[in-house]
Amino acid sequence: MHPTRAILLKIGSVAVFIAMQSFIKATSDHVPPGQAVFFRSAFALPVILIWLQAEGRLADGIRTRHPFGHLLRGLVGTSAMGLSFAALGLLPLPEVTAINYSAPLFVVPLAILFLGEKVGPVRIAAVAVGMVGVLIILAPRLTALSDVTAMQAETLGAILALCGAFLAATAQILIRKLVSTERPATIVFYFTVYSTLLSLLTIPFGWVWPEPREAALLIMAGIAGGIGQGMLTSAYRFGDASLVAPFDYSSMLLALLIGFFVFGELPTLFTLLGAALVVAAGILIIWREALRKK
Repeated sequence: MHPTRAILLKIGSVAVFIAMQSFIKATSDHVPPGQAVFFRSAFALPVILIWLQAEGRLADGIRTRHPFGHLLRGLVGTSAMGLSFAALGLLPLPEVTAINYSAPLFVVPLAILFLGEKVGPVRIAAVAVGMVGVLIILAPRLTALSDVTAMQAETLGAILALCGAFLAATAQILIRKLVSTERPATIVFYFTVYSTLLSLLTIPFGWVWPEPREAALLIMAGIAGGIGQGMLTSAYRFGDASLVAPFDYSSMLLALLIGFFVFGELPTLFTLLGAALVVAAGILIIWREALRKK
């Protein structure tokens, strides 16, 4: 174990993923989410192949005993990515980031239902607190449902982001099943392949010819996605999940800075308060998971 290296890799991956989301958001006015998913996946694939080859794990990454398990995970994960990218075009970056934090909260009840995990009162209470935080974030957006003329785009964005978080949690459940027989490198490789192929199914829904600036941003998003995935996987190789996972929440600070200086977005009090509750709940769940494993 190399805890310092693990933490640095995790923080680096968070920074790269936030940059990737910023590139996607910058093109969202013109480029459809499905097309953005294609660029994010297709240009990440060469980076992941180079990473696996450099670590001598390319053969392990390609070899699999459960291609249909990877296909199901790819379908769910690709859908989650597409919904998140669609939300980025409708909501401020910090708000989408905060809503994405609800994914670990959804994992707990899904693990009870589909994996038969036993959950104690502390984790149940943490999920409840986190869900209160999610409702605080969503409240200003969902109140627009009562007024068909008010904030329709923001309301749709909030719903898409929340649905994306739920599907991301579902993908994590599928990953938990896969890791019992598949290597992390294999899961990363096949998700990238399947998300590239599945995103092509959105072509009939209106792909566009990106402008040179947009094409450059989309390509950079894909490269960033591949680099971030490699750094994230390596972080968990060098450090325990209980040490590494909490640093995921550093993305909120980066999202606030980029949102303000790049997109001119000011976070609302609802976003900050709700995000604080969701982050606290997520860290508590991680801590209890570490204790349970010990």
